[in-house]
Amino acid sequence: MPSYLLRVELDDRPGSLGSLAVGLGSVGADILSLDVVERGSGSAIDDLVVELPQGSMPDVLITAAERLPGVRVHSVRPHTGLLDAHRELELIDHVAAAGDRSAKLQKLANEAPRVLRVSWCAVLRGEGDDGKFRRLAGSPGIPETQVSAVPWLPIDHPAALDNTAAWVPAVWREMDVALAAAPLGNPRTAVVLGRTGGPAFLPAEVVRLGYLAGIVATLLR
Repeated sequence: MPSYLLRVELDDRPGSLGSLAVGLGSVGADILSLDVVERGSGSAIDDLVVELPQGSMPDVLITAAERLPGVRVHSVRPHTGLLDAHRELELIDHVAAAGDRSAKLQKLANEAPRVLRVSWCAVLRGEGDDGKFRRLAGSPGIPETQVSAVPWLPIDHPAALDNTAAWVPAVWREMDVALAAAPLGNPRTAVVLGRTGGPAFLPAEVVRLGYLAGIVATLLR
């Protein structure tokens, strides 16, 4: 049966998640996992991996969720990753065992999309002061459109990037590719995440990327 990653915002109050589960169950959806992405100001943003019966359209998830008071759907995307409650630990273990620096970077790029629930990942190194760069590693799914420069390098802290900036290819803007980056050991080397079609990166996701990049950087020394 097909599974989907459903990101929802709901009131942070007792019973709200139970009501959502009942609402999704009314359309035959089975919740396989739940991650709290962000919480605060009376609301919570959760990622749910849900399975639908064969032949059901993902639109039914939006309808079922948003007919409940206080619930807003941010996005619904197909989910093909493995369910793993310790995704970051598994990634770190795989990077540590990958061999030389180049192999470690490629392992990071290949596995970060599943761990951080994004479309693609790349590792870039800035060359000079004019935004020129070299790609050190990249995952499957990176858009083929070439980027000529990344003026945000060097970068000294994890951040969501402005996906309407002049350096972003027009086709990326049309596809609403959300972007985030974090330094990887030094300000001129960065791990970059792309999420085609959004949603935008939440502050908690950016912090999570920064922590992961910091741990991986120690493995690269």
